[in-house]
Amino acid sequence: MPRAGRGDIQVKRIYEPPDPADGYRALIDRLWPRGISRPRAALDNWLIDLAPSTELRKWFHEEPRRWTQFVRRYRAELRAQAPMLEALRQRARQQRLTLLYAARDPRRNHARVLRDVLRKA
Repeated sequence: MPRAGRGDIQVKRIYEPPDPADGYRALIDRLWPRGISRPRAALDNWLIDLAPSTELRKWFHEEPRRWTQFVRRYRAELRAQAPMLEALRQRARQQRLTLLYAARDPRRNHARVLRDVLRKA
């Protein structure tokens, strides 16, 4: 598990229980996760605009072998959200940032792509 503290960005499935060590909890999905109540989610923010577009999400869902192309397209979408990305980077400099997602695959999901984009600046 990554260290807790300033500048730390972790990725976590929304179905995992909240933990005080999560710090700032931001959901990065366009759709509200099935079976999760708002109190149970314990969110600080729901960043719909940083989630993949509906078109991109559906395109990838149809064929998960498109992962490499998905990453490239999602990063292109994220470039249009520079101010929001910078705000998250600032937040991560102050406290741990936990990016929450609902996808089933813990390795190939958009929250990991977003984390990598945030860390590169």
